[in-house]
Amino acid sequence: MTKIVSAVGLILGLALAPAQQTQQAYRDACAQRCYTANPDVDLERQEIVSLEKEAVRAIQQNNGTFFRRIYAEDYAGTLSHGQTVNKTQWINIIQSPAFKYQAFSATDINVRLFEATAVATCLWSTRAIVNGQLVSSQMRTTHVYVNTPLGWHVVSGQATNLPPDGHLVL
Repeated sequence: MTKIVSAVGLILGLALAPAQQTQQAYRDACAQRCYTANPDVDLERQEIVSLEKEAVRAIQQNNGTFFRRIYAEDYAGTLSHGQTVNKTQWINIIQSPAFKYQAFSATDINVRLFEATAVATCLWSTRAIVNGQLVSSQMRTTHVYVNTPLGWHVVSGQATNLPPDGHLVL
C-alpha cells in the first residue's frame, strides 16, 4: 500500500513539475521587478509611449501583427460606441478592408505606472474612408498594460468618441 501511495505521489509530482516551474519563473520575474532598487521609471514609461505609437501605425496600415504580439490572449476591449471586443475581434476590425486610413495619430499620451501595471491614456485623431465615406473623429483612449516575463501586454482597452464640436457633454 505504501508503495502505491509513493508511486501516485511521484507521478503527480512529475506531472505538476512543468506548471510549478512556469509559476516559479513568473514569481521570480515579478520579485525581480518589485525588489529591484530604483527601477528606471522613465524608461518603462517611454516603452509604453512607444507601444502606443506603434499601435497607431499598425492601425493606419490595417496590420494585425502588432496586436497579435502585444495584446493578451484574454484581452477585453470596448470600442468607441460601446461594443465589447476580444483580441480576435479587435484584430479583425484592424484588418478590415472597409477602413482605409488617410491619417491616424496619437497625441497627449500619458502613462501612469503601478508596479507591474501601466495605464496609458491618449487622444486618437483619425481621418479615414469607411465604406466609401470620409469620416473624421477624435477619441480618448485608455489601455491597461501588464508587465509579464515576456514584456508588456495590453489586457484591456477603452475608446470614447469626443463630440464633433469639441464641447463637453455633461
